[in-house]
Amino acid sequence: MAKYTRIEVYQAMKETGVVPVFYHADIEVCKAVVKACYNGGIRVFEFVNRGDFAHELFAELNKYALAELQGMILGAGSIVEEGTTALYIQNGANFIVSPLLNENMAKVCNRRKVMWSAGCGTITEINKAQELGCEVVKVFPASEVGGPSFVKAVKAPMPWTDIMPTGGVSCDKDNLAKWFAAGVTCVGMGSNLFPKDIMEAKDWSALEEKARELIETIKSLK
Repeated sequence: MAKYTRIEVYQAMKETGVVPVFYHADIEVCKAVVKACYNGGIRVFEFVNRGDFAHELFAELNKYALAELQGMILGAGSIVEEGTTALYIQNGANFIVSPLLNENMAKVCNRRKVMWSAGCGTITEINKAQELGCEVVKVFPASEVGGPSFVKAVKAPMPWTDIMPTGGVSCDKDNLAKWFAAGVTCVGMGSNLFPKDIMEAKDWSALEEKARELIETIKSLK
């Protein structure tokens, strides 16, 4: 059962400004990464449904976060249908993220009052997602559907829209400045936050510092 309400998740996304997107088959690596992000000031984390027994890894990771990282909100991403949605909700996911728009997933999440973020690439999809109760729309793949200019264009006729672009977002200040100037609520970030050299060296202090610098950069842009 989710510990955090959909409003609490939304507020954390908006305040933090970034949602890390991550998967690893080693639970100890997952724990170290989540802790480094937490120590760096991040309070929302998306575990990617990728690889065998991913939901079992998530269950253990979520238990760890609840016990050791007060206020860290874990959710699950890259989910495309309602069966897997229900599975992650049963394992305590506080939010569900999808790369696409699936109405049946919305129904499952809404029944349990769990936040749901649908992947959209057109203004019509965004409108449909909002009709279905989507609080923060995931624009994906963000760089391919128009980048910051797409976000700005959507917000002109629909200023109430909360957008989280994923794909094409980096830690670079100039890149982030374009997204936040366009009006995003937060950004989703995967490999750019978890560079290969840091991950191979398991340099968790370096990752913590990278997360801290990212949070400071986002705060300066809001």
